[in-house]
Amino acid sequence: MRTVEWTENNRVRMVDQRQIPWTLSYVEFDDYREVAQAISEMVVRGAPAIGVSAAFAMALAARQCPALDVGSLLEFLEVAAVILKKARPTAVNLAWAVDHMMVEARDESHDRANDIRVALLAEAQRMADEDVATNKRIAEHGAELIKDGDTILHHCNTGMLATVDYGTALGVIRMAYEQGKKIHVLLDETRPRLQGARLSAWECEQLGISYEILPDTAAGYFMRRGEINLVLYGADRVAANGDVVNKIGSYQIAVLARENRIPCYSVFPLSTVDLTMPNGDAIPIELRDPAEVRAPYGCEIVPHTYRVRNPAFDITPQKYLAGLITEVGIVLPPFDESLRRAVESVKVAGA
Repeated sequence: MRTVEWTENNRVRMVDQRQIPWTLSYVEFDDYREVAQAISEMVVRGAPAIGVSAAFAMALAARQCPALDVGSLLEFLEVAAVILKKARPTAVNLAWAVDHMMVEARDESHDRANDIRVALLAEAQRMADEDVATNKRIAEHGAELIKDGDTILHHCNTGMLATVDYGTALGVIRMAYEQGKKIHVLLDETRPRLQGARLSAWECEQLGISYEILPDTAAGYFMRRGEINLVLYGADRVAANGDVVNKIGSYQIAVLARENRIPCYSVFPLSTVDLTMPNGDAIPIELRDPAEVRAPYGCEIVPHTYRVRNPAFDITPQKYLAGLITEVGIVLPPFDESLRRAVESVKVAGA
């Protein structure tokens, strides 16, 4: 199952993740601005998935533009790029994908506007396929850390729904399960949008992986009881020093894991690394609508007059992480050096 794809009638099709676990439904778009809105409203979410969605949106924008000359089409695409990048500011994969598509659009080998349209769609398709292949490489490396009989704590959703397919941190768990290891997964519910309870549990149900949902505040209780062997979660942006920005609640889990001598790993493709950010504190944190806390999924739990702060992400300082699981292997401390080497190795391989 692909979370996002290009259809035969030249539309962007994606799973509507707001409807899971109650129903598996799809939405289609023929306007790049609709894709930007879908990203903002979390119809699609997960850093790799929104990156590929943005790439397809750029291909869509090129087809929307009626211009026959290259210059006018590039101007149209530059406007589309700005709109898409504003959809969710924290996840670097989105900006990376849009910038990558603009580089492709400006390639001097494109003599005609239609050459750009063809090239952008081909590149978006390639990026989607590469995401799946990258996730499987990540999963193979990460599964080496999981032993038969392990119980893994997982935060948010990092499976096939967060990517084009297969997943990152949940992909590691999936790979271990497919290797025949007997494992159990504890899923943080991940308030306020409940990506763990709604999405990760749904994925485990589909795959047949043993799981239980936990209140977010219960992680420390089970760690102290010795019931957790490993902590895995994803990343929305990673700074040059190895600090990880991920779904709100990740930081406290990492701190608790270290206190209880449980290894905690962040799992992500190296496209999530932003070497221009020296540390996590330099990364902008998205603040979302207070209504998500006051009335999750339309169920009002406090009066609308109550004051709320709703950060979507937090920052895990690299000292709390045992390692970073990537497509080139498990990156170990000191991250200032090892992470940069890993990123450079991917650039060299892709040159």
